[in-house]
Amino acid sequence: MPLHAHLTVNDRGHLEIGGCDAVELARRYGTPLYVLDEERVRAACRQYLSALARHYPKGKIVYAGKALLTTGVCRIIASEGLCLDVVSGGELYTALQAGFPPERIYFHGNNKSDDELRMGLAAGVGRIVVDSEAELVRLDELAAEMGRTADILLRVTPGVEAHTHSYMKTGQLDSKFGIPIAGGLALEAARRAARSPRLRLRGYHCHIGSQILDLTAFDITVGLMMEFLAEAQAATGIPAEELDLGGGLGIRYTPADDPPSPDELVRRLGDALRREATSRGVPLPVLVLEPGRSIVGDAGITLYTVGFIKRIPGLRTYVAVDGGMADNPRVALYQARYTVVVANKAAEEPAEIVSIAGKCCETGDMLVFDAPVPPLARGDVLAVLSTGAYNYSMASHYNRLPKPAMVLVSQGRHALLVERETYDDLLRQDRVPPWLEPAAPQAAGACGSREVQA
Repeated sequence: MPLHAHLTVNDRGHLEIGGCDAVELARRYGTPLYVLDEERVRAACRQYLSALARHYPKGKIVYAGKALLTTGVCRIIASEGLCLDVVSGGELYTALQAGFPPERIYFHGNNKSDDELRMGLAAGVGRIVVDSEAELVRLDELAAEMGRTADILLRVTPGVEAHTHSYMKTGQLDSKFGIPIAGGLALEAARRAARSPRLRLRGYHCHIGSQILDLTAFDITVGLMMEFLAEAQAATGIPAEELDLGGGLGIRYTPADDPPSPDELVRRLGDALRREATSRGVPLPVLVLEPGRSIVGDAGITLYTVGFIKRIPGLRTYVAVDGGMADNPRVALYQARYTVVVANKAAEEPAEIVSIAGKCCETGDMLVFDAPVPPLARGDVLAVLSTGAYNYSMASHYNRLPKPAMVLVSQGRHALLVERETYDDLLRQDRVPPWLEPAAPQAAGACGSREVQA
């Protein structure tokens, strides 16, 4: 079985995840279907916590909810003792409705509305991560209006470019995120925050990108951030309690990917932090990490049913499935690459190379190019692996497609995390203005034409 040890083949020759037959899941719940392995998620959480315990006990793991957030996922993350990173009022509301402890929530976002900031203040979230000096001013004003105080981190951009897709880079100087260290802008924001009686400056945050497979960029980032922490402490008199280095650790999407482990990441960061703190004469900060993809990414698969097969001799074979870019836009957005398994023929050897096409009305709606598979037929069930992160969370209603269901599997058990949407769900928020209400029936004519009276 390629890629992941938690995916197996049972005695029927079917793909199995979390002790459940993937083909039976497709039959029971329909396709497209997101499937999430609970034990795999929990194991990833514990790997990060164990890595901290071994290499840098003064730390926190904050799950990045934008990767995948439902009320059920919140319950899993809370029970494992992690904190939670949210980036919108909707994510914050989801967490609060799930009973997630607000003091363990980090509230991010580069353009939080007044309502969102008020929501965070009223809930008493653990940290509000301030993304700009303008937001710092507005948060200060709102805290004064509400009679609240807030613990904050300032998000800064250190000027580091991670080796990843350009849309996944966030730490470079030219970015919509954060306050640049260059030019003294971040230092001035730190001074302003330190002067406020309503904002408690607890430390600093940065994030350099996603799907990072080379840790070199983290080494550079630690040096730059610790240099900034020393400058900020000298300028404000406030030592940084926390240094949040964001997330971004990659996962295996294809056999060619070789991501570092959480243990390797934390060990390397811990060594660098101790070295930099000693050389710069500043106290060791609490290390905060915000993994998302590496918690849920390879815990998820998406099941599809094969529809029509189009063979273009000497060129390509297209295998169309009942989902596509509406449930997984990452291929169109990032040229993401995936591995596919034929769930009902998982024990069979590959016999041909095909490309898996989605059903959306876009040429770019492709899921996997050049996949080696056994002979395929209409009705076969395909499993696209490593789709736990940024698939459900980025899904859309493009072409008026209802969003798929999501099932949680664990040790042979399965249950819905998210119900499948219906066509009625698509219309639930539609409204018809009064002047569009149907008038008296008219004679039918061809499309685009009207009956003309002589």
